[in-house]
Amino acid sequence: MTPDLTSYDSIIVAVSGGKDGLACLFALFEAGAPKDCLELWHHEVDGQGPSFMDWPSTSPYVSALARDFGLPLYRSWREGGFEREMLRKDAPTAPVLFESPEGLIRAGGQGPNGTRLRFPQISASLTTRWCSGVTKIDVADRALRGQDRFLNRRTLFVTGERAEESPNRARYAAFEPHRTDTRHGTRRRRHVDHWRPVHQWSEAQVWDSLKRWKVMAALPYRIGFSRVSCATCIFGDARQFATIRWLDPARACLSARPIPTVFTPAWEIPAGAFGQGGGPT
Repeated sequence: MTPDLTSYDSIIVAVSGGKDGLACLFALFEAGAPKDCLELWHHEVDGQGPSFMDWPSTSPYVSALARDFGLPLYRSWREGGFEREMLRKDAPTAPVLFESPEGLIRAGGQGPNGTRLRFPQISASLTTRWCSGVTKIDVADRALRGQDRFLNRRTLFVTGERAEESPNRARYAAFEPHRTDTRHGTRRRRHVDHWRPVHQWSEAQVWDSLKRWKVMAALPYRIGFSRVSCATCIFGDARQFATIRWLDPARACLSARPIPTVFTPAWEIPAGAFGQGGGPT
């Protein structure tokens, strides 16, 4: 079903730079969503620090997307990002920061002390696969709850989960009240619906959507990756991690970041030794 898009005061599209979020945006355009109600939200997995899990190219790509379509873009993140939460010891979960039309807002960070000290594991449970909940889902929820502009108004929150991706996602409803919905509350009423417009789409339909709108795929897709979220996503396979291992020295060669030391405990002859030119042919 397609909800009545003209009935909403705000339509928020969550974009990670991935193909499914883009297909959601194009589905909204094709369904006649009023452009002046649309806004893009992007969750920075690594916060505002250096790249640790996320692709460095994702943030510039999302910026270009918003600019090209003339849409407002609001970023949000958990302070310290993925790395801080992974290494959290005897400390509360870090606060969330999110951009809004009124400026940057900070929320949370006053919870009880706790310890994480573990990498997320592949699981349908968001307590075990904590990365999605901590760096994306809870961040979005706090941004929705933390802005009075959504009170006593109708908001549509749009995300790109597809049934084809996993049995767990196949069980998601295509349309339902969002977790932050309080339309029947007695105070601070907030009407928020959650729509997954591409839930029943195939991957081919998603790529056809990008082709129809002549929008180039994000850079990781163009070098062979099938997902664009974290560069070192826990759902990656051996080939993907082998590619990342190969890419890391190439990225370092093109970076001006400081080098902490020239000493190494395990010296190996470099691939360029005894070569005849500037690189492999």
